[in-house]
Amino acid sequence: MTNRNLNVKEDDLYSGYNDYNPLFDFKELENDANFQEAIKSSHGKRVLLQPIGAHLTDFTPGGRPLTCSSGSRTPMPSSVSRPVTATVQQSGAARPMSAISAAGYSSSPTRCPGFDSLGQSRGLAPPLEEKKEDTPEEKIKLLEKKVNDLITESCMAQSTGNSQLALEKAKEAEKKERALVRQQEQSEDPDQINLDLTYAVLLNLANQCENNEMYPEALNHYLVIIKNKMFTTAGRLKVNMANIWVKQKNYTKAVKFYRMALDHISDDYKEMRIKIMQNIGTVFMLLGQYSEAVSSFEHIMRNSANVRSGYNLVLCYYAIRDAEGMKNAFHELLAVPLDVQHEDKYMAANDDIRSNILMEVIKNDKLYQMERELKARAEKYVMTAAKLIAPVIESSFSAGFDWCVDLVKNSPYAELANDLQLKKAMTFFRQMHFDQAMKILKEVAKQDSKVKSAAANNLSSLFILEKDYEQAERYADLAVNADRYNPGAFVCKGNTEFVKQDYAKAAEFFKEALRNDSSCTEALRNLGLTYKKLSRLEDALDCFLKLQAILRDSAEVMYQLADIYEQLEDPHQAVEWLMQVISVVPNDPKALAKLGDLHDLEGDKSQALHYYCESFRLFPCNMEVIEWLAAYYVQTQLYEKAIHYFNRAILVQPNEVRWQLMVARCYRRSGNGQKALETYREIHRKFPEDAQCLRFLVRLCQDMGLKEVHDYANKLKKVEKMKELREQRAKAEREGGTRNKRNEASDVNAEGVPKGERSTAPAMSLPTSNEPYEKSSNPDELDASYVDPLGPLADQPRIGSKKRVDDDVFAGEDLGDELLPE
Repeated sequence: MTNRNLNVKEDDLYSGYNDYNPLFDFKELENDANFQEAIKSSHGKRVLLQPIGAHLTDFTPGGRPLTCSSGSRTPMPSSVSRPVTATVQQSGAARPMSAISAAGYSSSPTRCPGFDSLGQSRGLAPPLEEKKEDTPEEKIKLLEKKVNDLITESCMAQSTGNSQLALEKAKEAEKKERALVRQQEQSEDPDQINLDLTYAVLLNLANQCENNEMYPEALNHYLVIIKNKMFTTAGRLKVNMANIWVKQKNYTKAVKFYRMALDHISDDYKEMRIKIMQNIGTVFMLLGQYSEAVSSFEHIMRNSANVRSGYNLVLCYYAIRDAEGMKNAFHELLAVPLDVQHEDKYMAANDDIRSNILMEVIKNDKLYQMERELKARAEKYVMTAAKLIAPVIESSFSAGFDWCVDLVKNSPYAELANDLQLKKAMTFFRQMHFDQAMKILKEVAKQDSKVKSAAANNLSSLFILEKDYEQAERYADLAVNADRYNPGAFVCKGNTEFVKQDYAKAAEFFKEALRNDSSCTEALRNLGLTYKKLSRLEDALDCFLKLQAILRDSAEVMYQLADIYEQLEDPHQAVEWLMQVISVVPNDPKALAKLGDLHDLEGDKSQALHYYCESFRLFPCNMEVIEWLAAYYVQTQLYEKAIHYFNRAILVQPNEVRWQLMVARCYRRSGNGQKALETYREIHRKFPEDAQCLRFLVRLCQDMGLKEVHDYANKLKKVEKMKELREQRAKAEREGGTRNKRNEASDVNAEGVPKGERSTAPAMSLPTSNEPYEKSSNPDELDASYVDPLGPLADQPRIGSKKRVDDDVFAGEDLGDELLPE
């Protein structure tokens, strides 16, 4: 007892205040190596993410109950209120021992129910709530969706080119948007009004009105947007209004609105401000205020230089004839960087197949196409500016062009120097200075440059025009050798073969040109003409049909098609193509005459008369048309109208006795014998050796009982006798020439001398005593005054069955010998 009492300690009033669960001692956790190693593991990380209550248990990891510092197993007061870990809770489910225990599973089926993955134990799900579309909020959402869809449809229609449909959709969107605004105003929350949607609807409607050229309506819609102070950035739309004023050619208001828009745009938007300044300068050019335009473009070139502004600056200085300004502006234009990569970047190694395929794809992409377009546009501006200022910046055109060429050679556009030389040569051609032009072309042709082939090409064409076919062929060969892929070189080579009438070779060169460039219209046209020469009409027709597909409105191509169809004996197709020619060039007299000829072939006299009359109205000097019209009126016995056309023929061919005889015949057939007699007398005075005129004079004088009949009869006998003598002498000369040739050939053969070694002149035969002596031995010259006036035209080739003014028109007028007095 004593010992036991000694072992009992006395109760301390302050004991237990420092007793606490060691798990709450977080101050020492940073120094606990095991704890730090545990939290670095994946399990520790997951535990740390759980709520703090999941970690605090009354059991040690070994399953032993926690004890206080004095060794008591009594739980702490702070942990009395929470359930003990791994105990069965009121719901019957066992609380998991740790946080990683599988959810819903337990080793004891009595303590935990089975896992219900589909939640079937909770019963049927409650029914879905029906969507209430009658509420104001739902109506507003539906209307907003419809308005957005209409705006999208309007923009898509405009992108496809259907401007009318785009405008209709834009107007419908505006109506829907107004209804939407009314509903939003009637709702309890007026802040729901979508200002962005209203802005989009009005802007789209204004754009569509502008696209449909409804400029007043577009301006009104833009004003509605600008006047609404709720739209903070609406001031920029004044640029669109200025563009509309430009389209309406109200340039003063356009400048005003451009400047107002410039005031609304801050300096942060540098690119937009530069574009507006460029528009201002362009409008000043349209107004003729070039000094103001110069100020705008110089501001652009100082801050953000571009090729277009530099070109416009050159134009402004040219307009005010400021030579120094033009030089400075041209220098600034050449200093503008192209920002286009060199084409060497598209070159790949020959042994790398993959790289070559990639480069081939890149060469045809949109970026490369855009680079080529930018470069081509810049080169066009430089070339045009140089051609414009060259004649005025120096004392002579040549000196000005030389200054431009020297400046271009020292610029990024150095490859354009030879092109400028070609332009200089072409300008000399237009100024009729052929020697200087040829000199420049020969210099360029000697250089190893890209334009060598073009220079040789031009030289070949020039020599063809000068009919120096040897030089033309030489330079054509040079052009082909310089650039085997130049279609123009093969066209020139084909032309040289064409003029030598070697049509087969010419066709081959034209085909080669088409293989290099299938759209080369010159090669296609020349190939068609070559096939016509070779009588390959079907191939020629195919060439010109392809050419017509390229040159839709070419009257020449249509005329060639009509001519080919006529040769193919298809007059209906020929008429159709000629009608298309008339629709393109309604004042072409040749096409109208051709139409008249084709209608005459088909027997449609009225249509033929119409087109011949139209052709005569446009060109009253076409003898074929005059002849057809005169013959037509003679056949229809309208002699007064026939005389009108015969008089026109006399004006065109005053030395042709035939037309004057026709006039006299018309007077005689119309019953006006006195006028016919006067006409014949006038003809005899002009052509005293015309036997036909004398015969009609004898006939008329005999019918009218005039004493002059004997004089005209004697003159007729003399004229006929002289004609017979000349015919005999011409026949004798022809026979004598034939005998001399035979004698010469026999003499040469007898002496054994090769033919052609000696030439003997035929002896001139003297006339007999009763034969008039004539120096001229040409039978054509001797018989020129005595040929039947209707004879020569009978041998002329004619297309179709045009009417001819011949003796058949005046049938029944036999002037035999019995009418002559004894």
